[in-house]
Amino acid sequence: MTRFRRTPRPPGALRRAGTAVAAGALALAGAVALPAAPAQADASAKGDVIANLWEWNWDSIASECTNVLGPAGYGAVQVAPPAESLKQSSYYWWDVYQPYSYNLNSRFGTAAKFASMVSACHAAGVKVYTDAVINHTAAQTGTGYNGTTVTNKYDTPDWDRADYHDSTSCPTSDLTIQDYSNLTQVQNCELLGLPDLKTGSDTVRAGIADFLNDQLALGVDGFRVDAAKHIPEADLAAIEAKLTDTTSGKDPYVFQEIYPGSTPQPADYYASGDVLDFTYASKLKSAFQGNVSDLASIASSGILPAANSVSFVTNHDTERNGLHMSYKDGDTYKLANLFQLAYKWSTPTVYASWEWTQSDQAPPNSSGFVTNTDCSSGSWYCLDRDTAVVGMVAWHNAADTTAVSDWQTKSSGVIGFGRGGAGFFALNNGSSSATYTFTTSMADGTYKNVIDGGASTVTVSGGSASITIPAKSAVAFYNSSYTCTVGCDDTGGGDGGSSSTVSATFNEYASTTSGTSVYVVGSLSALGAWDTSKAVPLSSSGYPVWSGEVSVPINTSFTFKYIKKDASGNVTWESNANRSASAVTSALTVNSSWNVATADATDVTFNEYATTDWGTNVYVVGSIASLGSWNTSDAIPLSSAAYPTWSRMVIVPRSTAFTYKYIKKDGSGNVTWESGTNRSYTTGSSSGYTTSDTWK
Repeated sequence: MTRFRRTPRPPGALRRAGTAVAAGALALAGAVALPAAPAQADASAKGDVIANLWEWNWDSIASECTNVLGPAGYGAVQVAPPAESLKQSSYYWWDVYQPYSYNLNSRFGTAAKFASMVSACHAAGVKVYTDAVINHTAAQTGTGYNGTTVTNKYDTPDWDRADYHDSTSCPTSDLTIQDYSNLTQVQNCELLGLPDLKTGSDTVRAGIADFLNDQLALGVDGFRVDAAKHIPEADLAAIEAKLTDTTSGKDPYVFQEIYPGSTPQPADYYASGDVLDFTYASKLKSAFQGNVSDLASIASSGILPAANSVSFVTNHDTERNGLHMSYKDGDTYKLANLFQLAYKWSTPTVYASWEWTQSDQAPPNSSGFVTNTDCSSGSWYCLDRDTAVVGMVAWHNAADTTAVSDWQTKSSGVIGFGRGGAGFFALNNGSSSATYTFTTSMADGTYKNVIDGGASTVTVSGGSASITIPAKSAVAFYNSSYTCTVGCDDTGGGDGGSSSTVSATFNEYASTTSGTSVYVVGSLSALGAWDTSKAVPLSSSGYPVWSGEVSVPINTSFTFKYIKKDASGNVTWESNANRSASAVTSALTVNSSWNVATADATDVTFNEYATTDWGTNVYVVGSIASLGSWNTSDAIPLSSAAYPTWSRMVIVPRSTAFTYKYIKKDGSGNVTWESGTNRSYTTGSSSGYTTSDTWK
């Protein structure tokens, strides 16, 4: 007898190509309805960029939505399967794709924390999409993260043997897929031994729909359907027909994983939702590991139609099996992400997860339960908050759907293109900086380069701009006064034209503990009018320097201060007197250091000549708090804009003697100190101090 309980099927599991079959495979997770009514997502002011925070725990995602994704303009966050899953002693990452029950107490946190995460993301204007594993349940028996014990893989709290495909529908002797070109096997047999749900059964369809509806009731906005090619499209359509609206009154957004293979094909699933474009990611890998000039023809290269697809540079399967790029490709990988955000095509995703040395390796955890994401530790690769990526999210939102224009190929490694008059983007995949004159449709004026957070600018004169692009980097700028009238599918945004406000960039050095973030609050309404609940969150993408941009009225003086908020909302004010600044008719930048009063501060620009390998960066660390107090995790990251000279201005106390040294950190967070004795410096009572050092 079918023993279905109203605990709908959990969100997806990816194609586990290359994962050890003996170990199991994917895992699904489930949810139960909670009484709390979730906040309604309102992403009307945001774009469509999806941050894929893969296997982050719920507390960390809530914090990231509040402090990074919302302020940066991300439209949605994609999260891991939320239900209880297999728990084994090795704690592999793919355990979460083996569902044990549809209870929301999982390795990422409790059901209450899941609901709180959804509400926090909605409050930040960020939608939530869960990974929906609805093709199968767990291949391995054992005990799950909520204590559920499974002794027979065809007998779970939610399903009986009759709810799975068997020998009457699967022609292979062991019920597993043996021929991936055989559609019957692909859709009716077991993927890597995972019990294959009989999605042609209305009972099973109803159970899956109920599981997803329980998540929708909590405020979830959509689903990534894992292993969708293993479910007939007609079955998916029937399941979706049973789904309720989201809490905002809309149909849930659905995008599907159709892993490459001879059958079925992505186009077979367009009626059920968008499809993840593996070909797009493959084309980016080919271009960025070869000639980026090939990207001129990417639209006709066999990628999926923009209207039916979701693009990505990598995901958790393909970064491990080598099909696509990964963080291990360093700046080249980041460049591919910047291009994805600049090029007008499908809905883009930015993937942020942990660093790994073995393909099966679990995320940082305590007895399997995923610990809080610490982007400064070297264990996590938080691409979503990288300065260049955050800048390009704003650029992407401003360009909106304005058509690509002014494509220029300057060499096999340098390209540039615009989006009408909304923005312009140029990248250099070469090993040395390159300077070219580009033709743009941008209005004449001076624009901030969003790739370095506005540290450099580009001047357009007579429709042309001479742009110097650093090695393995890009330059991008956009125009806030632009309105598209020709060749649009819409409008842009950015930094040109007259306005009654100017941009104020706040940079604050402040070391913090995990879960604590830095905000700026002040006398202007744009700074919260001294209300800490309305303080402006700063981005930690350049940690320990926290940065943010606020539009403030021209010809206005104001006071402000920095605060820290921990995960419980407790506020700590810096101890110095209120700071002050004046906005005139041009943008201003305010550089500060925690607890160092403006009257007692000066600035030192550290310049260090140092060559590095890809993925390795240079930092300065020293004996005073402003330089991290010799703590390498609080070292100041230097900019490579003038590589091989690395530079950054740091706010330090006046008339103070200190010692310092430079270090290098690679992509895994490994630290290399320069040799020799500590360097020393003494500031005076003026400002504008500089060093000129060379790596020892």
